[in-house]
Amino acid sequence: MSHDGVGPKPVRPSAALRSAAFLAAGALAVSALTGCSAEDPAGKPLAGPDVAPAARAVIADGGTLRWAVDDVPETLNTFQSDADAATGRIAQAVLPSMYRLDRKGRPVRDADYLESAKVVKTEPKQVVVYKLNQQAVWSDGREIGAADFAAQWRALSGKDSAYWTARNAGYDRIEKIERGANDLEVKVTFAKPYADWQSLFTPLYPKDVMGTPDAFNDGARRKLKVTAGPFSLKQVDTKNEQVTLVRNPRWWGRPAKLDEIDLKAVPLDKRADALADGKLDLAEIDPSDAGRFTLAGRANGTGTPLMGPGSRRTPAKALQGFAVRKSLEPAYTQLALNGSEGPLADERVRRAVARSLDRVSLAETVLKPLGLPAVPVGSHLALSGQAVYADNSGALGGEDTAKAQALLADAGWVRGGPVAEEKKKADKAAGAAGKKSDDESEGDDGTYIVGEDDKDDKNGDSRGGDDKDPRDHARKQENGKGSEEGGKHLADGRQYAGQQGGAPGAYAPKGTAAPAGVAAGPLAKNGKPLTLRFVLPSGTGSEVLSTVADRIGRMLQRVGITTQITKVSDDSYFKDHIASGQFDLALYSWPSSAFPATDARPVYAKPVPAADGSLDVEQNYTRIGTDQVDQLFDQAAGTLDGSESRSLLRKADSRIWAGAASIPLYQRPQLTAAKKGLVNAGSFGFQTPVYEDMGFLKKGARPAPAPSGH
Repeated sequence: MSHDGVGPKPVRPSAALRSAAFLAAGALAVSALTGCSAEDPAGKPLAGPDVAPAARAVIADGGTLRWAVDDVPETLNTFQSDADAATGRIAQAVLPSMYRLDRKGRPVRDADYLESAKVVKTEPKQVVVYKLNQQAVWSDGREIGAADFAAQWRALSGKDSAYWTARNAGYDRIEKIERGANDLEVKVTFAKPYADWQSLFTPLYPKDVMGTPDAFNDGARRKLKVTAGPFSLKQVDTKNEQVTLVRNPRWWGRPAKLDEIDLKAVPLDKRADALADGKLDLAEIDPSDAGRFTLAGRANGTGTPLMGPGSRRTPAKALQGFAVRKSLEPAYTQLALNGSEGPLADERVRRAVARSLDRVSLAETVLKPLGLPAVPVGSHLALSGQAVYADNSGALGGEDTAKAQALLADAGWVRGGPVAEEKKKADKAAGAAGKKSDDESEGDDGTYIVGEDDKDDKNGDSRGGDDKDPRDHARKQENGKGSEEGGKHLADGRQYAGQQGGAPGAYAPKGTAAPAGVAAGPLAKNGKPLTLRFVLPSGTGSEVLSTVADRIGRMLQRVGITTQITKVSDDSYFKDHIASGQFDLALYSWPSSAFPATDARPVYAKPVPAADGSLDVEQNYTRIGTDQVDQLFDQAAGTLDGSESRSLLRKADSRIWAGAASIPLYQRPQLTAAKKGLVNAGSFGFQTPVYEDMGFLKKGARPAPAPSGH
């Protein structure tokens, strides 16, 4: 969910990221859901950007920054379904953006392109007038103007199916675009009010790209002949897996300090070695590798070899020239509960699962070892510091084993109840297990029951990392239907580290007596045990998912719920399991958005029957939603009163919490290894990078201290 054109929109880069929920009729009153306080419930970001800030005066002119990305992008058009994080990164550097995100994840006007933008009329229709920077020109010398805005609107409005667009949200509300009082003004008239109008025209493509379906569909996949940023695109080299950006000579803003930025495709598990070999200057890394840099700093150049998972022995001295910069990604990890069938179709069972979780402990597992704030996420729609954020988890309630057991009993699940013999032998879970996929791993990476053997003890020795994000494998289809082509994804494929060895007592040996106060035996109903299929990816860096999933399994075991953990290949995880509904429980992440009324709606929309008889879930992979939540999103998107819009979204979030179909756990860690002396680059957190200010310090110069509040 982001405003850069790639994400769960009606779909990162990015993405690609953000699972929906509902409230049973009459369960909670609106006044009880939202609460009130004189303080701003949005709070502050849990971690600010860590980029080694420095004034331009101490940065050398010239140089090349070699920056790791996951892949060379398939397309340079962020509005296409296969756009990824690298697509978005390139767009930020070479194309206009009307608004950027600040350190709190809130939109701010980009003065290099936009002198002002305001709603000048609301009746009879909303009218926004953009006044462009008079120096803003495309690289071919043409002024940026109304023709570009109009071409982008027509391409993305959804009215012409010849354009293979990933989304049209917002653009479909525009009635017309006109030249204003002069060439620097663009007048946009909306057919109906649109609160998130600031999300539009970022990035802005030239009319050369948006003007015809052929140019949109194919012309901008590998080339951008016309750009308008501090950098321009020189080459997309698929053979050498590199994208080259060079300083734009027509740039009217502060000149870029760097001569060149090389975006090099390097897999996550190869980056530490690539950094050590001098092939990279900047790379997001797995936390399991972060320890190697810390040890290198302690080795004082002794040459002590350091090992990382799957890596060769690297001399400590080779890593001493790098610093690890830490922040939190604008994305959160959630536990998704598939409510389409099986036990989790009953809201009482979903609520019992949710109230069995110690979310603080789960957050600490991943974030505390990294020295990052381990605070559970309290909203589905925003993260701490963003305008819409408020902790609405009280609508569901916190960890309460007794309450969870009572909910399960009320739903008819009885401890030690009779289980049919054939059910005991069945490989399937009681829920939406589906048939076994051909790609499911065997052996240590296969299927196992938490607490049944020592597999969870093995998985406990995990260095972990981040979760899979549906933006990696699902992109929004042209028609907006959810499928393996679903939403905006983080497109990183990374896993983040938890602590090695797990929490004390988390993994008891086989045969250990159940904790005091916990009744023996699993829950059963109608001859079926309450067993939930927990699907995880098995690829490189997925250790944290095993750690978190095992801990969740232990928590559920306390109330009598058995979890059957199945590991599948990364390629199959979303396509064959999440998007197709073949899971009961799953861990994946969604990105936050500065415009949740637009970007979050498809993630929590009520599934509806499609024309072909299938169920259109959009990006709601939990398959649970209500008309009431949909109406709140629609009302929030249609009001121009910012306070009222935020209030409506917070009400929607409270109802999503109450439905217990997706449980936010923790904000994802962001660790970046940066060459010492590289400034204004690293872990950006919410903030949009300022590409023209990145560079290397002059000899003998020092970076400025971090801004107040960092």
